[in-house]
Amino acid sequence: MTYSTATPRIACYLLLKQNGKYAFVLRANTGWRDGYYGLPAGKVEKNESYIQGAIREAQEEVGVTLQATNLKHVLTSHRFEDGSDWVDVVFEADKWEGEVVNNEPHMHGELAWFGLDNLPENINPSLGLMLEQIADGNNFFEYGWEE
Repeated sequence: MTYSTATPRIACYLLLKQNGKYAFVLRANTGWRDGYYGLPAGKVEKNESYIQGAIREAQEEVGVTLQATNLKHVLTSHRFEDGSDWVDVVFEADKWEGEVVNNEPHMHGELAWFGLDNLPENINPSLGLMLEQIADGNNFFEYGWEE
């Protein structure tokens, strides 16, 4: 059987909270949004759940081990950006094993901690919109789609 349904790209994002601030990475040498701060995040791989993707990305990008029970879903975003259809799933965690570090210095210029009310000007624009939705208490957001 064939389907004509959408096949969006899927990414998971992590809000790792410590002392009222969140871990951000400064993108570098990736070819997309270099020079902008983003959350530890990445594409969900084939045959991988959103939670499995978030756990894997946490280990790869910032060197921490997360348990599924410590992940809280805070937002799902369906966006159309740069000609691509994306589903973004954002999780928050305030408990993990290990120290949050820049585990991918070849892709991240630095790791920094910011409060959501004091973000740098060079935050990834689409992430900034998602963080605004989270701050407003929304858990679903669509943007980039023509009416």
